[in-house]
Amino acid sequence: MVRAIVSGAAGRMGGRIIHMLEGVEGITLAAAVERPDHPAVGKEVGEVVGLPAKGIKISGSLAEVLPQGDVLIEFTHPEPSLIHLQAVADAGKAMVMGTTGCSPEQIAAIQALAARTRLVFAPNMSVGVNLMFKVVGDIARVLSSGYDVEIVEAHHRLKKDAPSGTALKLAQVIAQALDRDLEQVGVYARKGIIGERTPQEIGVQTVRAGDIVGEHTVLFGGMGERLEIIHRAHSRDNFARGAVRAALWIVGQSPGLYDMQDVLGLK
Repeated sequence: MVRAIVSGAAGRMGGRIIHMLEGVEGITLAAAVERPDHPAVGKEVGEVVGLPAKGIKISGSLAEVLPQGDVLIEFTHPEPSLIHLQAVADAGKAMVMGTTGCSPEQIAAIQALAARTRLVFAPNMSVGVNLMFKVVGDIARVLSSGYDVEIVEAHHRLKKDAPSGTALKLAQVIAQALDRDLEQVGVYARKGIIGERTPQEIGVQTVRAGDIVGEHTVLFGGMGERLEIIHRAHSRDNFARGAVRAALWIVGQSPGLYDMQDVLGLK
């Protein structure tokens, strides 16, 4: 039985992950963690997330509960995620990280730590989105330079990072398929008299409104036609299910950095 620890347990994603752990064969919730000053610390986790009592109180310290688990699942913020990854690596555990908004320096640190632990690090753990990553690369290679590429993402008003990690990953996949440098051709805002669109640019535009869970559209616009690939998340449960699936998978792997493409066998 895989013993999972959920960090950010009282948050939107943490709560749904705990729900999704219910009834999945081969994995169980071993512990739950929140930041030390969170009002949920010390409370019964079932009470906090809307489940029957599980005999687990939310801890304010990962170090306190890390020995109880095999894998840490974390969707929080870059700084605590990196600190927790260091602790996981030191303890010889595994980790599933869905945290977004990491800087290039933080990503480099994550990659370095992954060399001595087992880590699934992905901007989106939805099965549908990860299939989308594969499909848009194939489409871009076929359409080549004859089509303009635009990505539009929409999320709830509370999301802190922009563009979303998923939108950036889509842009990276397409740029690689087209042999372009995203740092040179990515366009993230347009305003005023901007002139003609350049053939090489990849547009990534952001919408923030209400309680939108997550929507991503990739538009390939040609002369006389356009092709759109759209993914709409109706709830956070699809991300949570993917995270649980990744947690079950990663504990049996060799040390290294993996993503959901590895988990789903799409590579």
